[in-house]
Amino acid sequence: MSVNHYEPAHAREPQPSGPAPKKRGFIRRLFSFIGASITWLRNTLLNLFFILIVIAIIAALGAGAPKPLPTEFALRLAPTGILVDQRTYIDPTSMLLSDENLQEQETLVRDLIEAIQQAATDKRVSMIVIEPGKLLGGGISKINEIGQALEAFKASGKKIIAASHYYSQDQYYLASFADDIYLHDMGSVEVTGYGRYMAYYKTALDKLGITIHAFRSGKYKDFLEPFLRDNMSDESREHNSAWLNALWHSYTQQVEKARNLEPGSLNDFINNMDTYLKQTRGDSAKLALEKGLVDKLLSRQDMEQLLADTVGKKNSKGLYKNVSVKRYLADVRSQVSPEPNLVGLITAVGGIQDGSQRPGSIGSESMLKLLRQAKENDNLKALVIRVDSGGGSAFASEIIRTEINALRDKGIPVFISMGSVAASGGYWIATASDEIWAQPTTITGSIGVFGAFPTLEKTLGNMGITSDGIATTELAGSMSISRPLSPKMGDIVQQSVDNIYQRFIHLVAETRQQTPEQIDAVAQGHVWTGARAKELGLVDNLGTLEDTIAAVAERAGLETYRVELVEPPLSPREELLRSLAENSAWGFIPHSLLESLASLQLLNSVSPIIKPLQELQQLNDPQGVYVKCLECVAP
Repeated sequence: MSVNHYEPAHAREPQPSGPAPKKRGFIRRLFSFIGASITWLRNTLLNLFFILIVIAIIAALGAGAPKPLPTEFALRLAPTGILVDQRTYIDPTSMLLSDENLQEQETLVRDLIEAIQQAATDKRVSMIVIEPGKLLGGGISKINEIGQALEAFKASGKKIIAASHYYSQDQYYLASFADDIYLHDMGSVEVTGYGRYMAYYKTALDKLGITIHAFRSGKYKDFLEPFLRDNMSDESREHNSAWLNALWHSYTQQVEKARNLEPGSLNDFINNMDTYLKQTRGDSAKLALEKGLVDKLLSRQDMEQLLADTVGKKNSKGLYKNVSVKRYLADVRSQVSPEPNLVGLITAVGGIQDGSQRPGSIGSESMLKLLRQAKENDNLKALVIRVDSGGGSAFASEIIRTEINALRDKGIPVFISMGSVAASGGYWIATASDEIWAQPTTITGSIGVFGAFPTLEKTLGNMGITSDGIATTELAGSMSISRPLSPKMGDIVQQSVDNIYQRFIHLVAETRQQTPEQIDAVAQGHVWTGARAKELGLVDNLGTLEDTIAAVAERAGLETYRVELVEPPLSPREELLRSLAENSAWGFIPHSLLESLASLQLLNSVSPIIKPLQELQQLNDPQGVYVKCLECVAP
């Protein structure tokens, strides 16, 4: 008797219905292995990076409070990079992964001034030592602000020494505010004066077949000249000579007064340097000493020993006892008591563009948010806007101006403090304030408007490319770069430019309580120094940022107040990465390891070759009309 066993279907093994499957080939297995390896490596690196961040956070938290400052020390003033009113935005990740301290490429002027002011009344600070060797520039106006604080420091009875192996023009101007200037015995003082030379592209553009259609209001508005000429126009030469000579006069006057030199001594030193160097057999350091530009020539070792003997030794290596500005400010700021009354400070630095922009550029939407942020702060009783800009988009400038007016309508006084430059669109913004303050060496004015449009019909024609088609109106397709600009469209653009110019001068006339004719006479794109602008009624007062803050606080009736910087808040991610980048605890992690984890490297500097392309890229006005000053940067 046979017995049939029942077997569930799912338990039965399937019977092959065809030939057995082939094994995967070597190539497929190789690529699978590579893919799996890459995935494993990526996950491992990400996990490692996360662990490093956690370690850094723990190390930072365990670092404890910073060491107290010595009972007596010299404040070391050693600015690095460029002097600025606002640091250019740097992505925190780039700061974290860079092998260099990217923040050292710029130095905040207000940090230096705050440290100097605090040091004047701080019994721990015996003197200031200026070490300008890493200062790349910043301009006479910004250094004058620092210089005013240094003069007040000297008035407290304390001494200032400047020491360097070499002095560039800006470095020496900062050093001139010191009581004594020391120079390396193989160094030099490289002071040559101010000059303004530009590249002109007219012939090059003709050879390339590029036609620039330019529209402007104001005979001194020379932003487009490099694209339309091969040399400087008489009008451009006239007004640029005026402000350059005015600024150079300010430079020489300060140096000669500080060094007890006869008027004209500095120009004589520069213009006859070749002759004077023959007398010292080419010894630049000896010449600087003989001409009274420095007080002592010292080797590096002797300079270090002299400072150590004057201030006291910091350690066994003989370095003098000093505290940096960063460390000093961290100490004094930690002791600041709460203050209910605030004076807000907004920095508007860079070209003016439409939309949102990072710090280092002025965006219409970005400024709008900052102004509304200030308006919503009930403790903010007054506001100072620091403008350091050569202008840009006319539309963006108007957006910002009207928002400043809205802030004033709330009853908050708003003063403008002009930095090195507040011209064109920078001046347009300033017209909305209760008072305009400038420095004597500020570059301002440039009240003029331009528009430009390139066409490439000649370039394309040389390549055998033509353009043809149909349109429903006379203007359709008239702004194509492949076709010549029609006279009708050119007339329309020029009328728009003229309209914005008339709006500009009427706006200035109304706010400065003058007639449009009076403003037109000093406008036309003409650039003025702050001192001359005050004579013309374009600014109200001459003074530094600190002077402006004191004046707006007085206008608001504040006896006591604290200055608060109004700036966009960082995201939690940015705050974490920035704090890690700035914390010394991160230093124990090799930068080479961090760089190996980075997929992108920050470009620390941009080649001057592509600077014109950057300028063109920033021209994003919706109507293509601009109030901008050509290379309008004070030396």
